[in-house]
Amino acid sequence: MKQVDVTIPNRAGLHARPATKIVQITSAYPCETQLCYKGETANAKSIMGIIALGITYNETVTLITDGPGEEEAMEKLVQLFQQGFHDE
Repeated sequence: MKQVDVTIPNRAGLHARPATKIVQITSAYPCETQLCYKGETANAKSIMGIIALGITYNETVTLITDGPGEEEAMEKLVQLFQQGFHDE
């Protein structure tokens, strides 16, 4: 299991476009992937689950991957967050 804290870099927070990009990455791997925010957890393969967390700008989110492909999936997710989802 891999666990990494990341900060939301884009001012609009995690809305539909970044959530879709997260799902595109996580769906390519068989591992379980979750986003945790303020005590709530969402399946990172669910756009609605991600959006429902209501994550805003500059907030910290914990990414968790567990299972086959967890390291590569985590690497791709961290890159996506660091690059600001190419959203701005």
